[in-house]
Amino acid sequence: MSQKLNAAIAVIGIDIGKNAFRLVGHDHRGAIVLRQKWSGGQVEARLANLPPCLIGMEACVGAHHLSRKLQMLGHDARLMPAKYVRPYSKGQKNDFRDAEAIAEAVQRPTMKFVATKTADQLDLQALHRVRDRLIGQRTGVINQYVIVDSSWIDYVG
Repeated sequence: MSQKLNAAIAVIGIDIGKNAFRLVGHDHRGAIVLRQKWSGGQVEARLANLPPCLIGMEACVGAHHLSRKLQMLGHDARLMPAKYVRPYSKGQKNDFRDAEAIAEAVQRPTMKFVATKTADQLDLQALHRVRDRLIGQRTGVINQYVIVDSSWIDYVG
């Protein structure tokens, strides 16, 4: 990226994928000045060379990690629930249009953002979800049996 392009970017929307991230960058007027596909390893290194800007992502575990890294680099990284980004999507769904919708949504003054969680907070959240899943599975197993004449039999049907 050229120095002139770096200075022009004010807002970036990042669509996080499994192997590649799609980025769409807007200037101060809202025009698209960046539209690229980067691998996961390139994102942090390339964004380290940009002046601080507003960066939006849909909230997920990977986004929390990337948000912490980008905030350490001086960027204003914000996470949004996917359901609040969807109304800003234009046309058929693809990764670049999702990134464009994220860049548009992060600029809205009434947007609701998700606080960036620490690794410890994410670990605790994962433990709670595993516990809830185990309780649900236990309840499901218990509900498979019915009482007939004071004895347990498998419920068939």
